[in-house]
Amino acid sequence: MKINDDHFYHGAALIQIAEHLQFTAIKAVTADGRVSRSSFLVNNDIAVFLKYAEKPTKTFNEYVFTFYLDHLDEIERIEQKAGKAFVALVCIQARQICCISRDELTDIIEERKRAKGSAEDRYTILVTVPKGKSLRVYANCPGKRKKSLNQRIVSRTRFPGVIFKESKNGQ
Repeated sequence: MKINDDHFYHGAALIQIAEHLQFTAIKAVTADGRVSRSSFLVNNDIAVFLKYAEKPTKTFNEYVFTFYLDHLDEIERIEQKAGKAFVALVCIQARQICCISRDELTDIIEERKRAKGSAEDRYTILVTVPKGKSLRVYANCPGKRKKSLNQRIVSRTRFPGVIFKESKNGQ
């Protein structure tokens, strides 16, 4: 079987999940007769959607994650199937995983829609990894260069505990 980049990069997140004390099972999500390459069901009641970015942009040092409408639909479907869903954004070069809930992703997208005044056919979610600080996740302000919308702070130690409803800072 051929090994694709997503096998390596998604595997980094899946191994951390599998090493967690509350982990019992994992399987790929099947939808419309197809196995998803990005969605996994953990312990039969936790959905995780994985995306990766190899390196940050040179200009702003941001990891760029593009969500098309079919990605958002898939995340909604897996949440309905599992009861709760998370998005794990794997920042390869930084060797960090920024994990947010589907609700947090939806909040970022809704903030972008409000700022733009309309929906878009894709949304770009950005993650920065400041040295010695927590991760930052956000969308850019539409029509304004070098300006972001509300940056959410995500602890570097949040993943994978957050998916099992535990983390050091209660997030």
